[in-house]
Amino acid sequence: MEDSYEEALARRSGEIMERIEAAARANGRDPGDIRLVAVSKTVGPEELFSAIRVGYRHFAENRPQMLNAKLEALKTRSDLPPVDFDLIGNLQKNKINAVLGRVGLIHSISSLHLAEAVSTRALRREAELSAAAPQDVLLEVNISGEATKSGFTADEVRSALDDLRVLTGIRIRGLMTMAPQGDARRARATFEGLRALRDELASRAPELDLRELSCGMSEDFEEAVAAGS
Repeated sequence: MEDSYEEALARRSGEIMERIEAAARANGRDPGDIRLVAVSKTVGPEELFSAIRVGYRHFAENRPQMLNAKLEALKTRSDLPPVDFDLIGNLQKNKINAVLGRVGLIHSISSLHLAEAVSTRALRREAELSAAAPQDVLLEVNISGEATKSGFTADEVRSALDDLRVLTGIRIRGLMTMAPQGDARRARATFEGLRALRDELASRAPELDLRELSCGMSEDFEEAVAAGS
C-alpha cells in the first residue's frame, strides 16, 4: 500500500536527519548545533500542518503574502505546537514592513542599501511599538561568482562592513550563500569559502555574533554540514 502524504513526509524527515547527524559526526560536529529549515513556499496550509505533525518546527517562505497567509492559518490550529518562520529569496523594499516582526531571520540581505532600508524600517517600528527588537538578518554573499545569483561579492561585503556594523535596526547573525548545482566539489568549495569569509569578518568586527551559516539544500546539505553550516 502506498504511503500517505504524511507518512512519506515522516519517512523523508527521518532520512534527512540521519544523514545530517552522520555528516556532523564525520566532521567532528555536534548534530544539535545544526538546524534543519523546511522550505514551505511550494505548499499550502494543510501540507504545512502535516509537516508540523511529523516534527518540523522551522520553516522558510519567500513571499511575504504567503508567509502571512500561513501565519493566519496557524492561528486557527491550537492543537499544533509553535513553529518559526524565516524569509528566504529576494526581499523588495516595499515588502519590508510585511515581514518585520513576523520572521525570526531574513536570509537575503543582498546589498548595503537593503540592509539600511531594513534597519530604518525596524527602528521606525521599534519607535511606534516601543517593545520591538532589531531584526535578525543574514548577509547574502555570492561566493561562487555566478551571474545568475544575487548578493554581495566577497569584496563588497568586506568594503561595506564598517557601514553594516553600525546599523542598529538589524542584528547581523551570519552569512548565506547558494552553491552551483550538480557539482558536490564546487558546492563544498563554495561553502568553505563562506565559512572563511565569516571568520575573516568576525575577526574584524568581534562585536558581531556571526554564528549562522545558511547554506546547503536538498542535493548538497551534507557538504554544507561538513563546511560548518
